[in-house]
Amino acid sequence: MSKELWDILPSWTWAEIENVGRVVSGGTPSTKEASYWGKEIVWFSPADLSGYKTKYIARGAKFLSRKGLVNCSAQIMPKGTVMFSSRAPIGYVAITSVEAATNQGFKSIVPADGVFNEYLYYYLKAAKYVAEERATGTTFKEISGSAFAKMPVPVAPTNEQRRIVAKIEELFSELDKGVESLTTAREQLKAYRQSVLRAAFEGKLTEGWRKQHPELPDAEALRESLSCARSAQASEQKKRRRTRKLAPVTPLTSEVLETLPDIPSEWVWEKLGWLTCGVEYGTSAKSSKSGRVPVVRMGNIQNGVIDWDNLVFTDDAAEIAKYSLCSGDVLFNRTNSPELVGKTAIYRGERSAIYAGYLIRINHNEAIVDSDYLNFFLNSHSARSYGNSVKTDGVNQSNINGEKLQSYPFPYCSLAEQQEIVRILQRQLSLCDSLFVDVESQLNRSDTLRRAILKRAFSGQLVPQDDRDEPASVLLKRIRAEQDEGKKKKPRSRNNRRKEAA
Repeated sequence: MSKELWDILPSWTWAEIENVGRVVSGGTPSTKEASYWGKEIVWFSPADLSGYKTKYIARGAKFLSRKGLVNCSAQIMPKGTVMFSSRAPIGYVAITSVEAATNQGFKSIVPADGVFNEYLYYYLKAAKYVAEERATGTTFKEISGSAFAKMPVPVAPTNEQRRIVAKIEELFSELDKGVESLTTAREQLKAYRQSVLRAAFEGKLTEGWRKQHPELPDAEALRESLSCARSAQASEQKKRRRTRKLAPVTPLTSEVLETLPDIPSEWVWEKLGWLTCGVEYGTSAKSSKSGRVPVVRMGNIQNGVIDWDNLVFTDDAAEIAKYSLCSGDVLFNRTNSPELVGKTAIYRGERSAIYAGYLIRINHNEAIVDSDYLNFFLNSHSARSYGNSVKTDGVNQSNINGEKLQSYPFPYCSLAEQQEIVRILQRQLSLCDSLFVDVESQLNRSDTLRRAILKRAFSGQLVPQDDRDEPASVLLKRIRAEQDEGKKKKPRSRNNRRKEAA
């Protein structure tokens, strides 16, 4: 008797996966034997379903030869088999549109007559958490073939299964249209944000403002102010007897300058290092789930601000003294996925905090560089493009070290103009950012609605019932009889299969 996970209709029956079809596991032949691989048999691994949204799938990245098939535990499954990834990760689902085999990362089900494969497809998508609860393992979780076979499934009458699938797809189609519109809106907001930032750092947003302020310094005076500020920083460090000296900063090369956008004649392109007294990596000490002072990590850097959720903490007095943040500090994420490396945020003194080792604190001179101006710039397309050109890529991770960060070309203008640019950006982007949050919320809500639809579907609340439908209990008795009959037929041995393939 299968465990009942929730209430269902009288005409439905709880069963186990193995009661509604044949469970099939997979296998992988030796990758060292070239003859095991070919173009004969479609073969899937969970990686083939990563990001895959379509219900049916016809091919994966690799194929087996007949020889490869019989030299591993993979089995040919008929067209229409429902594949369910059982590890790395659990929960990918697709239906084969051709005969195929899988690796050991799948537990698949060949539905019995009277069980609609698309009904099982949607149920397994809804019941991912049921599989995860039955998974075991330390390095990664996996649901075994026996555990998968015993997973509960609510069985509806055959005709009702088809009505349920039709209704799910009708409702999902409506949701998809809304998601498409929201996704388009989100991309347009991103593009608008970057166009505003581009205009800001090419001097276009403050073109009129500059005309009203003829007293602004020219490029030569700006360079002189930079030189004076850097000399003052060096003197201050010497006065405080800091052992670390200001690192020398070479000028931008003509090759780099040629790639940069035009800026007003009153501005200058300089390396970011000219405007800082260095950069500092965060703590590498172990943190804990509770403590006196939070440790800001790369996951807390979100959209230019610090997200104070999911924190870890430290009580180490030496670490707190060394890495304590000051209001106005700009943090740079030096190591992350290729698309996220280089994101930044400003610490505004909301609470005492230190920062972790995958972050860099930029020690910019606040007398000549506005923190918000720097933060906005580092999140602009120009800065992110430069970061992409200098980052070092590893396996699923990229890095931009402190030396490369200080080499970033920086559009330097007077502090007064920087502050005017920040004022304009905050005004123009506040509505954009608010709309973006609203769009993200609606997209998340669409995911919640999908889950709600599936929940109603598999508790019998999505479509009307028809008294003329054969009850699921009768269907299951027929399937059981067919399975018992099949067990009496002795299957062909693997040794015979090997002889035939030789």
